[in-house]
Amino acid sequence: MGTTGQLSAVPEPKYWHLRTVLLRAIDTEFSTGQVLPNERELSARFGVARATLRQALDQLELEGRLVRRRGIGTLIAAPRVGVPVNRQEEGWPGAGRSQAWRAVDCTTAPAAAPLARSLGIAEGATVHTVRRVRLVEGRAMASESLHVPAAALPHLPGFRAESDRARSVLRQLERLEVDGESRSVELGVAEADEAVLLERPPGTPVLVMTTQYAAAGRLVALAVATYRADTCKLTFGETGLVEVTPVGATPEVRTAS
Repeated sequence: MGTTGQLSAVPEPKYWHLRTVLLRAIDTEFSTGQVLPNERELSARFGVARATLRQALDQLELEGRLVRRRGIGTLIAAPRVGVPVNRQEEGWPGAGRSQAWRAVDCTTAPAAAPLARSLGIAEGATVHTVRRVRLVEGRAMASESLHVPAAALPHLPGFRAESDRARSVLRQLERLEVDGESRSVELGVAEADEAVLLERPPGTPVLVMTTQYAAAGRLVALAVATYRADTCKLTFGETGLVEVTPVGATPEVRTAS
């Protein structure tokens, strides 16, 4: 079957064209924190129906360019916050990051098949999973599931209380000497549990960063962090490049099993 090698022209939706026009207005006429005119005024100015305007505003809010405040209106959002994610600035996932990360809970359970493959362990082997929230300027910017095979922490003490479990896992993990690290970043959407921690609606665009840590030649932790794509940008050091030491495994798991 023959082909022309040309893509058929796809008409641009009205709301998408309006989004582009609104972006120009935002960049040239408004400043951070300023309130946009109401829908009636904007519809009249750009000659569009309110339904089309709302679609464009919803899209810009999704992209993090606008923020809606009840009782105030629609405001110009602040620029995305740069969030460092290289180990030199963050530190190994233990007490060194205690100021940035707040533990939510910790569970200990047999690993399901996808998680077991990602950690390079047998299905059903025991894994500790610490859930945390990363705070930047007091705002939740990321949620994280940190999976640690129980075999990597053979000297983990018993837990006097459930609240001690996450703290004990992180402290023991910090004592390991990392000799390999691998990171990958992909676009995703916030699932229900992640959305609650990020204080955003389910389906919100996010950046999913999966980090593998190796010590003594074996994988000892898998961190799956979900960052808000609307309010932050990830920075990987002075050069802007991702500098890693491969650990030889390919991540498969996005969320805790």
